[in-house]
Order: sequence, then structure tokens, then C-alpha cells
Amino acid sequence: MTSPVSYQDVLQALPRVHSVLGRTPLYQWEGLCELLGCSFWLKHENHQPVGAFKVRGGINLVSTLSDEERVAGVLGVSTGNHGQSLAFAARQFGASCTIVVPVGNNPDKNRAIRQLGAELIEHGRDFDESREHLEQLVQQRGGRYVHSANEPLLIAGVGTMSWEIFEQLADPVGLGSGVCGTCLVAKQRRPQTQVIGVQAQRASAVAQSWQSGQYVTTEEADTWAEGLATRVPAEMTLSIMRNLMDDVILVDEAELRTGVALVLRHTHNLAEGAGAAALAAAYQQRDRFRGKKVVGILSGGNLALSELPKILSEGPAEDSSGRLG
Repeated sequence: MTSPVSYQDVLQALPRVHSVLGRTPLYQWEGLCELLGCSFWLKHENHQPVGAFKVRGGINLVSTLSDEERVAGVLGVSTGNHGQSLAFAARQFGASCTIVVPVGNNPDKNRAIRQLGAELIEHGRDFDESREHLEQLVQQRGGRYVHSANEPLLIAGVGTMSWEIFEQLADPVGLGSGVCGTCLVAKQRRPQTQVIGVQAQRASAVAQSWQSGQYVTTEEADTWAEGLATRVPAEMTLSIMRNLMDDVILVDEAELRTGVALVLRHTHNLAEGAGAAALAAAYQQRDRFRGKKVVGILSGGNLALSELPKILSEGPAEDSSGRLG
């Protein structure tokens, strides 16, 4: 089956992305290596100007729009990071931008979207109800609807993240967000690399679909990590995962909070729930990865600060050997 996105698409995205964004750091944190028993590296996409990796895709897509499309504007639905990505790219390239978010969405992400000059509309109980509203809005207004996943230019832009990893490390085991772009690059640069997705147990539609070979939706996506809170898989990205992804790991709500706490403790970086998912999975599966070289994507740092007290109060304690208590 031919993929809708190719490694060549990623290479074509590189100059567009790097004309606006610098390469993000890839650090090996010794405390995390000791804790996990492996050579563990974090790709710090939280250092992007919107605090998340998705801006790579936004830059790649919006930079290719015609003058007419930029005037008509781009529209998207988001729990925050995709919206910031589109708003940032739209401002960079002179396009108007409208973003729909669920009611009760992360207020810090909402504020950031508005500050980037986008129109923000709050509608729906979750991501998928917001998406349905936006699709109706596009029919009324027109404009370029930018789906958060079913967009080859977005995937190719995000793939530049993995290209940077392989420029620095020859043989990683990939973990975490941006899995489709990572698959495209990894399977071209080093086919034996394992690329493993991570999802929340309470928002597992994509994982269930990948595991079963069926198209699975769920009634709820009840996770505090809004970046993982989707009930309906995206067809294009699911097809890429089925062809190229090696495995998927589910993490529970407490493990996601543990991941955030460990990132903060060992790297002094703030991760949002989805951003800490790769580390949470690596800790859960540390026996599996022991002695290997593992790269986790710290995909975003836009944590709702109201979550931080609970994370710190419930966070794990480590003994003198670095083991969690």
C-alpha cells in the first residue's frame, strides 16, 4: 500500500521548516538513564516557539498556501497545540486563522491562540464535538480546513523532528508523539528501528484500532492529558501506523502524572500530559528497554498550571538509588 506521505516529502519540508524554526535540543539526561536502565534521550519539542512539535507541520502547510487561500484563511479544531501551530504559522505567512476548541479547554492554550492573532471559538464537550462544529462552519464560511492529522503536509513537517534525531543518533528506538512522521523517517534511515506509539488508557481509540485492525471509536476520552483526548481515529494517520508502527503502549492517568513529575525533577523542564507520555511509557516498560538506546519525544510543554499542584503532591518519591517509591 502506497503511503500518502513519503520520506521525500519530509526532505522537501526541511527547508520550509528550518527557514523559520531552529533545531530543537536532543539531550541525554543521566538521572533518567539511571532510573530507566537504558540510554534515554529526550527530544525537546517543548522548546518550540509555541511549546510543542506541531508547529513544524503548521509551518510546512501554511507556507505552501496560495495568496487566495491565505486571504480566505485557515481553520482548525484543537485542544491547544495544533491551534497554536496554525495561529503561529498563519501570522508568519499573513493568513487569517480560526480555531475551535472544546468548552473548558486548557485556558493557557486558549490564551496563547488568541495572543497569536487567531479567532477562538469554544464549542462542544470534547475534541470530536468541536470538530463536527468546525466542519459545519467551513461549509458556511469557506476557507482552508486543516485537519489535525489527515494532512500530508502536516505529517511531513512533523517528520523533520525525526530527521533531526537521526542526524544526531544513528540507531534509536523511537517512542512518543508525532509517530507517523517518525515512522516515515525511521523506516527510511534505519529500518530496524522500532517506532512505538503511546496513548492514554482512557482515550485508546487509536490503539484499539491499530491492535484490532478495525476502525474503533469510543464514547469517551476521559483523560486529563488533553493532547491525547480523542475518541475517533484519523484515517490517514491510522493507515500509516498500520503499515509502519511497531507497537503501541497504553499509560494510565497516574503514570502520565509520574511522567510530568520525572521530567520536571530530572530536566527542570515542564511537560504537559501528552508531552510526558513517552517517558511514562518508558518507565512502565523499563525491563523491555533495559540496556537499549531510547528516544522519547517531549512533544509539548503547555501544561495547564492548575494541574501542577496535584502532580507535585501526588508525584513519586525516589530513594537514594533513583528508584521510585
